Amino acid sequence: MTVLAPSPAPLTARWATTLWLLAVAAGVAESVVGVIGALHDGVAMPAIAAQIAIRTLVYGGLFVVIDRYFRHGTNWSRYLLAGLLGTVGMASLVVGPIIWLLDHDLSSIDWSAQFLLTAVLRSLHVTAVVTALLLTFTPETNRWFRNTKTA
Repeated sequence: MTVLAPSPAPLTARWATTLWLLAVAAGVAESVVGVIGALHDGVAMPAIAAQIAIRTLVYGGLFVVIDRYFRHGTNWSRYLLAGLLGTVGMASLVVGPIIWLLDHDLSSIDWSAQFLLTAVLRSLHVTAVVTALLLTFTPETNRWFRNTKTA
């Protein structure tokens, strides 16, 4: 009896997995920085708790999709990630700064530690999403997803 082992993921798919997870981790870190800033600014605890609950569900769900489905070659997962993180998620990352820039000039930036940390995390987040998105649809990754049979 011959047992066929699933083909290992190509390097592009493994890097895409790592970068999708990095994007989620950067989002979590950004959220932590935001919560610390909100606490410092005196934002009401119910508002903070609601944001934490929503983000926990979103980031937890994305982690499950990446770890249980994308990493194992389930084809629908890459379209879900591309749709959610590649479009909606990316828009949420760039719209705020763009709107701020339309109303202010760069001399208005508060160069605090929180701002710098948020900027670094946001840059990492955007870079991880864009790169993961590109790697998710390379010919090698496409072939692997097409040839991987998962439940």
